[in-house]
Amino acid sequence: MALLFVGGVMNILWIAALAIFVLAEKIMPGGQRLSQAAGAILVAAGLWLIVRGVV
Repeated sequence: MALLFVGGVMNILWIAALAIFVLAEKIMPGGQRLSQAAGAILVAAGLWLIVRGVV
């Protein structure tokens, strides 16, 4: 909820994208796999930023 608030304050497009993702996760038959794939992608992106020295 905090992420949605901060994203909404900063950019309305981010809040819309997050809302669509949550809706797809809840409604689609493969919602569990969608959330697992998104989690894996976010972890990989975070590791990539750490390796590059951005963080």
